[in-house]
Amino acid sequence: MSHLTVPSTPRSRTHFAAQVPLTPAGALNAARTARSGLVQASPHYQTTRRHSLYGTEDRIVIDPGSRVWKVGFSGEGRPRDVFFVAPLLRLQRSPDPIQRDEEDRVLAARLQAHLRAVFHDSLLTDPKSRKVIIVEHPLLPVYVKDILARILFENLQVPSISFASSHLLALLSVGRITGLVLDCGELESTALPIFSSRPLFHQLRTTPLAGARLTSHVRALLLLFGTYLPPPTSLSAAVNMPTSSRSTRVPLEVLSDTVLEEIKTRCSFVGEAMDMTSDSDDSAPSESDLSRISADQESNAGAASSDFSIVSKSQVLPERSSRSEHKLQALANLYMRHSTATDLHLKVMPPVSQQTGTGLGTLVVPGWIRERGSEVLFEGGDVDESSVAETILDCLLKIPVDLRKILASSILVTGGTAMLPGFIPRLQAELIRAIVTSPPSSARPPMAPGRPRPPAYDRYATLRPLVPCFAILNNPSPTPLSGAPASTNAGKAPAFTPATMAWVGGSLAGALKTGGVEVPREKWDEAGGHSGPDGSTEEDDTADSFPAHVIPDWTRTPLPMGAPPANPPPTQTLDPTPLAAVGA
Repeated sequence: MSHLTVPSTPRSRTHFAAQVPLTPAGALNAARTARSGLVQASPHYQTTRRHSLYGTEDRIVIDPGSRVWKVGFSGEGRPRDVFFVAPLLRLQRSPDPIQRDEEDRVLAARLQAHLRAVFHDSLLTDPKSRKVIIVEHPLLPVYVKDILARILFENLQVPSISFASSHLLALLSVGRITGLVLDCGELESTALPIFSSRPLFHQLRTTPLAGARLTSHVRALLLLFGTYLPPPTSLSAAVNMPTSSRSTRVPLEVLSDTVLEEIKTRCSFVGEAMDMTSDSDDSAPSESDLSRISADQESNAGAASSDFSIVSKSQVLPERSSRSEHKLQALANLYMRHSTATDLHLKVMPPVSQQTGTGLGTLVVPGWIRERGSEVLFEGGDVDESSVAETILDCLLKIPVDLRKILASSILVTGGTAMLPGFIPRLQAELIRAIVTSPPSSARPPMAPGRPRPPAYDRYATLRPLVPCFAILNNPSPTPLSGAPASTNAGKAPAFTPATMAWVGGSLAGALKTGGVEVPREKWDEAGGHSGPDGSTEEDDTADSFPAHVIPDWTRTPLPMGAPPANPPPTQTLDPTPLAAVGA
């Protein structure tokens, strides 16, 4: 037993590879395979070939949304980290230059904290060796892009930055180069047509009906029709006191941003379109009508309603009129009749005055609010606040006639709000209903006693022949239409979540080296955007001191051919004195 030896680990024979002749291509692949185990930039990208002095193959893809940021490496199928951020941008900038500069400095500090957390906490990588692709919204302000570029170049010292349109990247993620992309995000819903990888920015349409409006609308509905059960004052009261005697109106402190986000993302869904034929004799108004009625009755309290909610205007004053009470209750009864969802009991943190140590409060969310709270996104009729379906149709009306059919058959819906269950099928139904429904009869009197009444204005009459062609690429439950042109495209997109389509497209563009116009750090330094030795910029620290025309933006591009220039060059006049001398 003492003479037993432990067998060595079997190893491959080194002389076997030398006996097999290799072609030049095989030798190159073998060399790459041998080097792949040394240092890899990413486990999903099996190469270490460098294409610049201080860059690697995998680029950093950042999708800075209004509410959610998505970050990761190019060539991967999902982002490495997804995190919520506080609202960074304001709807309006201050007209005072001093206050506006202070707001820009605060914004720059918050963006710098988020970007440093992306590299050092989320991705754990050195920013000096990574090129960056920024997924930008078409309406992202130019000064915000300049602030992002200044932080990335001067603070984090990245090699280069590429700005790419979120709509184009989302279309790239599904393998298309032509289509109509609707981005239903947090602040607004934007429809942008894209033809042959060229975004038609001048045909862009937008509406404020998006996630923020849905959040404020759900908050207003819960304040009016929700129920709150405070925690019992003692353990004996929890057993002896019935639940109905403890129910109260929902306090405003309970509906925090976290609670509303959980209700919107985990408890809400979009119901089918309501059949209003059976309720034709009902006096219940639509939500747009209710908004106008509430605004007329309480115009003196318009400054107090800052939530941009349709129902929130009716709760500004405590003394509501009986007519407004009737309208609100009629709207609630209408939604109750067209809802099959059940009530939901959600544990929430009670207000400070009720935190007696006996437990959490209970928020009772009515089922019809869970199902019909999203009706605010599909109620149109307003000039400034078109519905999501009307935004798509208005965008189709603005594009050339010969492009309408191909774009109507390639609609792509992206954004976080579009992840509500049932949103995309309901949008398909609303598109068809808005086109097929005949306009109301004209109320204009005839121009002359003997002439007939002028016909009603049919807004979408030119789009009615395209009804069989309407198709949403990422529709999870497309309607089977035999022989229709829409059946070839409906539901054919890959099963990416709508919220991550733009990031996936940026990841694909970074892997293919097609991430838009690349701005290297050398070009930024040559334009005068670098800092001095003490950290201060050489130019004035104002919003207008950024290097001009370094960061690409479609608002800075020249007008298309055939249009007059924005600033015509001054005409040069010849001096008559030399001409007279030459003529003499």
